[in-house]
Amino acid sequence: MSVEGLITIESRHPVGVTIDRLASRLAANGVTVFARIDHAAGAASVGMELRPTELLIFGQPRTGTPLMQAVQSIGIDLPLKMLAWQDEAGKVLLAFNDMVWLARRHGVGGTAVGAAEAIGKGLAALATAAAA
Repeated sequence: MSVEGLITIESRHPVGVTIDRLASRLAANGVTVFARIDHAAGAASVGMELRPTELLIFGQPRTGTPLMQAVQSIGIDLPLKMLAWQDEAGKVLLAFNDMVWLARRHGVGGTAVGAAEAIGKGLAALATAAAA
């Protein structure tokens, strides 16, 4: 699956465990988890079915604020999010926005581009650890 601006990796764990592992790693790195949304539970609440799908919303003002100081519109994409879901073949996938793509989308330039790249590397490391 290839969607522009989205980085997707396979997880070795069920959806809930993947999100648990991610939340734990975020907290250990001083990142605030703002919300955890269980989309499958939401679907079930209205009598519909959805394979396991959970969204984690998180952020850290120390890293996000410089991006918003550069271009405030990037705030529409902050705080950050990661989505874990089980596909039709039973694989669990974990996806997040590519920070360099987000920076381009909002016209972020100068030193803020380096900040976006650093955040992106951190996100990739967290996602890889959660999925491993």
